[in-house]
Amino acid sequence: MKLIIAYIQPDKLTAVKQALYEKEVFKMSVTNALGCGQQKGYHETYRGTDLEVNLLKKVRIEIAVNADFVELTVEAIIKGARTGKIGDGKIFIQNLEECIRIRTGEKGEEAIG
Repeated sequence: MKLIIAYIQPDKLTAVKQALYEKEVFKMSVTNALGCGQQKGYHETYRGTDLEVNLLKKVRIEIAVNADFVELTVEAIIKGARTGKIGDGKIFIQNLEECIRIRTGEKGEEAIG
């Protein structure tokens, strides 16, 4: 079992979800996030004051999958999120020690579904 965490551009969320649905990956958690990487933010002027904005809006997607779905899930995220420009995002894959479905008490791979 793995936990896949992806940070993507907010405007790419719909494309990533569609790519995941095509691969039959339907279960995910999505949250808004702020962060920066190579983009390093930008400058803007607001009411005559120069502001440095270095935390940019991102979307964090978390998906718990069984081992068979790791590559399919990663490929779908890349397909939906890639523009080829700086700021496309990152994908992290972590081992998932345990998963328990609260409703039924199922554990492990059966709980992920």
